[in-house]
Amino acid sequence: MKPKISLGKISYINASPVYYGLDNGLLPDWLTMVPDVPSALNHQIITGQIEISPISAAFYAMNHEKLLLLPDLSISCHGNVLSVLCASNYALDDLDQKTVMFSQESASAASFLKMIFSQRQVYPDFKVGPVGDINLIPSGVDAVMVIGDTALTQPWQERYVHCFDLGGIWYEMTGLPFVFAVWVVREAFAKRYPEQVGQVLDLLHASKKQGYAHIEDVIFAGTQKLKLSHSLIKRYYDLLICDLDPLKIKAMKIFFESLYEQDILDTPAKVRFFNPSSVK
Repeated sequence: MKPKISLGKISYINASPVYYGLDNGLLPDWLTMVPDVPSALNHQIITGQIEISPISAAFYAMNHEKLLLLPDLSISCHGNVLSVLCASNYALDDLDQKTVMFSQESASAASFLKMIFSQRQVYPDFKVGPVGDINLIPSGVDAVMVIGDTALTQPWQERYVHCFDLGGIWYEMTGLPFVFAVWVVREAFAKRYPEQVGQVLDLLHASKKQGYAHIEDVIFAGTQKLKLSHSLIKRYYDLLICDLDPLKIKAMKIFFESLYEQDILDTPAKVRFFNPSSVK
């Protein structure tokens, strides 16, 4: 009997190309989609509430012994990405001892920001707090890290002196793409149900293919959801990349190594992929 499988779905528009087909007829009755923000999906995959999900790349690195990556799926960029920003009243090197606030919605972006500061030997006072509404950010906060739809929809450049795009910063540092999110399966589940996991992987690839074949529909849905212009949403999707080719895998490994070198990871992270024949 085929098991019911819960599939996480990032609730931001960045994952919309991957889920287009599943949202438009490909979803089978044995697969249930669970929409949520990255931090919630991170928690649900590790507690076993969902079996397969996109999660923050850094969260994969923190839990690499329990998870397997799904091939050719990611949320990545090659330079600026528009939706992962550090909005600041100071240059990055001038934020030493200043207050930097971020939400817990993305482990990758928060870990990456900490890594950038550590490499520059800049040590802000990090705080977790409300950054979803620009008008509710407490006074005394010198910089905020914002991600996803929030980064796209609020006037960060009007309120802050600087808006640093973390995708652009990584490209300046390395000349490589940056992988923000990856799709994973719990290894224990993959060992028990490799055939079904393979079917979900095939569905995700087919869904993504349909998404890019109907990218104008994806763009239109993004403009409707966020009330933003067609040109901005088109530019956003032009910058986003949803595959996981060898160059991105290389960049991801370098990111993980940097996290370990900066003591953000306790142990080196191994990059391991789901392969039906290898988990039986």
